[in-house]
Amino acid sequence: MRIISGTHKGRRLIAPRTLPVRPTTDFAKEALFNILRNSLYFNEISVLDLFAGTGNICYEFASRGTEKIVAVDAHHGCVKYIKKTAEELEFPIETVKSDVIKYLSSISSKFDIIFADPPYSFEVEQFEEIIGKIFQNDLKNTDGLVIIEHSKDTDLSNLPYFKEFRKYGGSVFSFFQ
Repeated sequence: MRIISGTHKGRRLIAPRTLPVRPTTDFAKEALFNILRNSLYFNEISVLDLFAGTGNICYEFASRGTEKIVAVDAHHGCVKYIKKTAEELEFPIETVKSDVIKYLSSISSKFDIIFADPPYSFEVEQFEEIIGKIFQNDLKNTDGLVIIEHSKDTDLSNLPYFKEFRKYGGSVFSFFQ
């Protein structure tokens, strides 16, 4: 994986093969950030990355100047890797080892961007639970955006708060507002 833009543009990162992850492809990540850069000032937002995995999305936000980033993952190895990499790159990423649903039920902070990349094997009901927790607990700032990455074989357009989706190869980003 590589950082597409910002202070660490072009930097390649190699995560341990032992991590149970499927990082967002550079192609899909670049497309997503092209969409976001037209409506955001990265240095003025806060980001919550759920199912953070390797931290791929966190590093991209941090490289572009975002200073409040929280990365949540249930896997100890993922959290350890993100923390280590963030320290090496001097990125302001707070790491949290937690089940995502439990975490969403226990916090009161609000974020401008909430990004979730759960396993592609998730059922629609599991995606709906994530969206429900975010909106019921009012975790998104007024003009904030929730972005869920999922397989092209999953359709989230019937879920509450759905706005639109964008497809990039086998990956889809569904936007909720």
